[in-house]
Amino acid sequence: MIRLLLFNILFAVQLIWSADFNESRKQAQEAHKLILVNFSGSDWCGPCIRLRKEILESSEFESYAQKKLILVRADFPRQKKNQLSKEQERKNEALADMYNPEGKFPYTVLVDENGKVLKHWDGFPDLSPEQFVSQIKLVDDARQ
Repeated sequence: MIRLLLFNILFAVQLIWSADFNESRKQAQEAHKLILVNFSGSDWCGPCIRLRKEILESSEFESYAQKKLILVRADFPRQKKNQLSKEQERKNEALADMYNPEGKFPYTVLVDENGKVLKHWDGFPDLSPEQFVSQIKLVDDARQ
């Protein structure tokens, strides 16, 4: 039992959230995957933190995303200790200009490998992790 637990801990794969949309788009084009972009205020936005903890860090979402999605987080922290580099701030602002010009938080966008918006969630989606994943699957299945 302990060995199994240690195995699960050691080999649990953590999702990688990129901060570079352009690089993520290249990866999505090569793998023919969708890109999920999450605009977040990680240290000040309550609904953003809730979305991350309740849906984006759920086992249901993580197991689906691991196989099917490229993930991008455009974070806009306010606390000095969490400040991004000026270059990253510029990248996040440019991404927001493209996909979140109204500056909503949280705001989550599902785009194809060419950057075309296929679906968006404005605010905290009142969905279970399973329902959230199901909505993504529907979009992905429709484009196949």
